Amino acid sequence: MSCCAPGIEGAADIDAMTAPSREEMRLASRSVAPGVQQVDLAVPDVHCAACIQTIEQALSRLPGVISARVNLSTKRVGLRWTADQQPPAVFETLDRLGYRAHLFDFSGDQADTTLSELIRAVAVAGFAASNIMLLSVSVWSGADAATRDLFHWLSALIAIPALVFAGRIYFRSAWSALRHGRMNMDVPIAIGVSLAYAMSLYETITHGQHAYFDAAVSLLFFLLIGRTLDHVMRERARVAVNGLRRLAARGATLLRADGSRDFVPVEEIETGDTILLAPGDRVPVDAVVRDGRSEVDCSLVSGESDPQAAGPGMRIVAGTMNLTGSLTVVAVAAARDSFLAEMVRLMEAAEGGRARYRRIADRASALYSPVVHLTALLTFLGWMAVSGDWHRSLTIAIAVLIITCPCALGLAVPIVQVVAARRLFERGIMVRDGSAMERLAEVDTVVFDKTGTLTLGSPRLANVDAIDGDHLAIAGALAAHSRHPAARAIGEAAGARRAVAAFAEVREIPGCGLEAQADGHRWRLGRAEWACDSGDDTADAAGPVLSRDGVLLAVFACEDRLRPDAASTVSALAADGLPVEMLSGDREAVARGVAIELGIDKVEAGVLPAGKQKRIAQLAQEGHRVLMVGDGLNDTPALAAAHVSMAPATAADVGRNAADFVFLRSSLSAIPFAVDVSRRAGRLIRQNLAFAIAYNAVAVPIAILGHVTPLVAAIAMSTSSIVVIVNALRLTAGGAAVPAVPLRRVAAPGLRGAVA
Repeated sequence: MSCCAPGIEGAADIDAMTAPSREEMRLASRSVAPGVQQVDLAVPDVHCAACIQTIEQALSRLPGVISARVNLSTKRVGLRWTADQQPPAVFETLDRLGYRAHLFDFSGDQADTTLSELIRAVAVAGFAASNIMLLSVSVWSGADAATRDLFHWLSALIAIPALVFAGRIYFRSAWSALRHGRMNMDVPIAIGVSLAYAMSLYETITHGQHAYFDAAVSLLFFLLIGRTLDHVMRERARVAVNGLRRLAARGATLLRADGSRDFVPVEEIETGDTILLAPGDRVPVDAVVRDGRSEVDCSLVSGESDPQAAGPGMRIVAGTMNLTGSLTVVAVAAARDSFLAEMVRLMEAAEGGRARYRRIADRASALYSPVVHLTALLTFLGWMAVSGDWHRSLTIAIAVLIITCPCALGLAVPIVQVVAARRLFERGIMVRDGSAMERLAEVDTVVFDKTGTLTLGSPRLANVDAIDGDHLAIAGALAAHSRHPAARAIGEAAGARRAVAAFAEVREIPGCGLEAQADGHRWRLGRAEWACDSGDDTADAAGPVLSRDGVLLAVFACEDRLRPDAASTVSALAADGLPVEMLSGDREAVARGVAIELGIDKVEAGVLPAGKQKRIAQLAQEGHRVLMVGDGLNDTPALAAAHVSMAPATAADVGRNAADFVFLRSSLSAIPFAVDVSRRAGRLIRQNLAFAIAYNAVAVPIAILGHVTPLVAAIAMSTSSIVVIVNALRLTAGGAAVPAVPLRRVAAPGLRGAVA
């Protein structure tokens, strides 16, 4: 078995394709940051760590390229470049290196094709090996010279189609690499199988007593079995991503301006298109309901099995299903920018992250080709010098070529990352980078934001009857410009009241609140000490306040609720040896009350965004590795400064983008669960690396000493990879699986203000 890709996915189709133009590449790209574009490419010929290194180095040298990341599990390249430049010459570069490539097709799924071709190759090799074995039995039983030669020639004829059909998986990959001046892990396998056949053919031509056609074909048979098991286990580990892909609609019915209807592929749907959804249809892209009422299965988003009522104005996301009535919806995102595509990208980013262990394994695997060929050559020369028997020397060299494949080393880290990402996904936890799991396993301190993190972030206004109606209307008009929980509570309480002032401009100051100008007056809604000029007037403020020209007009008392399992989560983290702190922009009395109720000893209240970042930096200077859990704009600096960070799905977009993990459900139990999975994944990675190193340290010397035949070498190499994969799958044990629930998309979460 090899960690190399089979190299057979869609070969004919891709060879027949014309490389996309730069304009097509630009249109297929998406903005991932200000001034940064990204495009995803499918490169099915990626085989191993050496391929990854070759592609990443070559693409990174292109003008304008910011980064190039190869995901071995998905055979996908994520390329980022400067948006103000033309797309780089990616396809020309990959073609020069010998890698076929095309724009990644979100709906494409070649796994079944790959598996079926592998199975056919195994069947052909197995059939040929069994027939050659039958002929070999007669030879071993003492057949005379003429009969022996006849059976050897029959074996040679049977072996040829087997090697051509089944062996092309290795030969094509090896030839492509050599033709473009590269090496990969299929080269020594192709050389070993070819030498075994050539040596047997020589024996047959010279009427030798021993030919090894059975060994050559059996060697190929066991190598293919190992590769097939490798493929099956990888697909099993990636079932979460594949399941998400299968939820993508293949197309949708568009309603044109002239009233006509057309069914178009999902890739052709653009923002603003009107889509008709019949009962039973999957939502193809993120959209807003324009007409009709129905029930929608939103378990993909929320984890709730009960259908959700859908009516005009409701936002529905790609992958959910329309159940009962017909809907007319308007697309608000293209397929590549939809909720479902975002979830797949997050899962694949988690699988392909460059953690420290991954980089070590990749560098070691990249040295494989030159080292193994040199080792095999020296083994052959050494045995020739000692024995003078070229036949035995060549057989031992072939065994060395086969047994030293670093498949276990190449799989040691990525297979654990794939399984861990799936395990987290089943509990509604998305990971932005595989290295984040490694960093999460290292944390020794957890710091929480309060509002929207330890609390549900959906407060209500408790003193609405005590507030003047005009003041409430003005506060409601200001609050409409923020998605902060307190602002939403004020806006809901104000309802449809009409403000007496018309605001020319409203701006939000993170950690402080909202400010606007109207009729020559300055209005502020937010923190009391910021909104009012006199501290005496705000000493007893129980929440955000409304002021005009620095004069206090109204105080809004907002009540929030703790998340149901916040206390148990804090206790679980403490039991794991992780001390917990809370940083809040809220008043001292409120923050202290929450901390006491949750059992948190260390709490800082009245902290602005810069103060949160300063505290995280202070902890880092003291040698702590901090996990920061926050949900909004004023938490973003702290999230970025922390060793690793998490945010709830209800967080503002900027907060989610800054976090390494996003937990999709309201339960905070996701935090200790993610820590536990990350720690277990780290242990399994270290076990896999230790096994891979020990395997090569033991197997290679034994093979060099001549105690291993090529067939035994093939079995040993396949077994080593299976052991690594099975060990990684142990991560799936430990608790009942929870239905997978991708990221909840909150409609246009804005900036935070008023209360931290």
